[in-house]
Amino acid sequence: MQVKTKAIVISSLKYGEADLIVKLFTQSSGLKSYLLRNILKSRKGKLRTSLFQPLTHLDIEANHKDKGTLERMREAKVTHHYQSLHTDVVKSSIVLFLSEVLRSSIQEEEENRSLFHFLENTTLWLDTNEQNSNFHLLFLLHLTQHLGFYPDVSTKDLPYFNLLDGTFEHAEINNYCHNDYRISLLKTLLGTNFDGLTDIKLNQNQRTAFLHMLLQYYELHLHGFKKPRSLAVLNTIFQ
Repeated sequence: MQVKTKAIVISSLKYGEADLIVKLFTQSSGLKSYLLRNILKSRKGKLRTSLFQPLTHLDIEANHKDKGTLERMREAKVTHHYQSLHTDVVKSSIVLFLSEVLRSSIQEEEENRSLFHFLENTTLWLDTNEQNSNFHLLFLLHLTQHLGFYPDVSTKDLPYFNLLDGTFEHAEINNYCHNDYRISLLKTLLGTNFDGLTDIKLNQNQRTAFLHMLLQYYELHLHGFKKPRSLAVLNTIFQ
């Protein structure tokens, strides 16, 4: 079936001598993987490796067999040319980290326009805003809403947060319950949008500790989730 759809690049991987396998989150069909033949050697054709940098916004034309195999792409063009996302060293480090998180998190091969618009809008926000040191924290927290394990805020006033169940508790009921400053920060972020990040001041140790807690939360709720290899780079950037 021929498809025309918006898409956001999740990852690209060299395959053989001249091919790429790229994962895109498409507006029409969710996560899709494409085999791009001879793209690393050919100077002709409508596809270029530069189109498939992480989190690039594309319009694509493709043939979808929808059988869980690698699909074929016919054309692709950039729909939004980033101002700074791939050139600013801090933002590009955030992008690399988030693309790894998304690669481990998103599995669904079905339409999810809410998730697509979240990815679309947040990457545009990051591109045009300079207050980005805590962006990845709020991004990961909001992403859980689209992945199905957003914290239950109905009892947000309780002192402990239970990572295992995603609930706030009266007391420490298991080894995954915490009630330190990270939980105070969690409660603050649950009531914050991206424009409100300028009001949140964290030092490196606080930011790193909260990020590690979030990643543990992902590991507990997503089968096969792996901590991104770029985590060390991100921690270095925000020292």
